[in-house]
Amino acid sequence: MTVTDPFPARYFTRYDESDDTLFYTQPRLVVHIDAGAIAALQGYLQRNLPPDAEILDLMSSYRSHLPAGLPVQRVVGLGMNAEELRRNPQLADFMVHDLNTNPELPYPTASFDAALCTVSVQYLVQPIAVFAEVGRVLKPGAPFVVSFSNRCFPSKAVQIWLHTGDNEHRELVKSYFDHTHLFERIEAYNLSPRRWWGDPLHVVTGYRTADVL
Repeated sequence: MTVTDPFPARYFTRYDESDDTLFYTQPRLVVHIDAGAIAALQGYLQRNLPPDAEILDLMSSYRSHLPAGLPVQRVVGLGMNAEELRRNPQLADFMVHDLNTNPELPYPTASFDAALCTVSVQYLVQPIAVFAEVGRVLKPGAPFVVSFSNRCFPSKAVQIWLHTGDNEHRELVKSYFDHTHLFERIEAYNLSPRRWWGDPLHVVTGYRTADVL
């Protein structure tokens, strides 16, 4: 799907512009947010994901952080490292796919009941094109839940992310949804555990409009 990108290209440059497949050659079998942030995310997903859903876990890896006992039909992972995806116990199926070289998703239109992008949106160099593709593969009314913290690999995060803070990150992600014209009820939350230590947790969710492409 073709969308107009309103941002200057320099916003999405990175310190390390080498092939991302090289960076992700070795599996990282670790979680990227702490236990408090994971619990906050799982609580949000428990409350907001539809039951018995077919879920797309975008930019997936070793763990999806879906709450235990959440009734799902199937979780499909799309990520950069096959070993990480293979070790994820919540994935029924997975595919290795680099969204920065090809933002098109290899799935039929209106095939998922929900989509997730967990602590990875900061690495997208064509975020609006990717969000538009997520809109294409979601059913009407389906949520796309984008969560993030203040952690990242700085060499691979885009410049606009590195030079802004948490409040600006929420507004930036909301703008990705807005510019696709495929989502409504775009909601942003600071779900950070109320303590002075530990990882913050932010969520921006948009719901697919009724007009499926």
